Amino acid sequence: MAKESLKTIAKNKKAYHDYFVEESMEAGIELRGTEVKSVRRGQVNLKDSWCSIDGGELRVNGMHISPYDHGNIFNQDPMRVRRLLMHKREIMRLFGLVKQDGYSLIPLSIYLKGSLVKVQVGLCKGKKLYDKRADMAARAAKRDIERALKERNR
Repeated sequence: MAKESLKTIAKNKKAYHDYFVEESMEAGIELRGTEVKSVRRGQVNLKDSWCSIDGGELRVNGMHISPYDHGNIFNQDPMRVRRLLMHKREIMRLFGLVKQDGYSLIPLSIYLKGSLVKVQVGLCKGKKLYDKRADMAARAAKRDIERALKERNR
């Protein structure tokens, strides 16, 4: 069986800064027309995007896919709400968690899996300001340790 290739198109770095990612899952995305060509060229921004569940469907809001420059009048609106494709029972489980426990659904990355465009959706809990500061301090300490070890090994 052939191994499917994964090619990351865009990552939502801000999500990892603003949220604790409890769990992540894969979803397909419903794209129209030239949006697939724009995604393949990497013209996607996930920075302020989030997912919502309405009518039993999972939708991604705030994802910007730039219009394909060689497209025509049928290019789609870059900020339109796009449907994510998951099994109904998964959506209902996420809906229960989001309503009860105060979680958020945030798109973490968009990637190509074979010829399909997939979105990694994270079940996230918001960080407080002191959590963000602690993460930054830990990252800085790790960087200093690595720098000191590198100097010592020279």
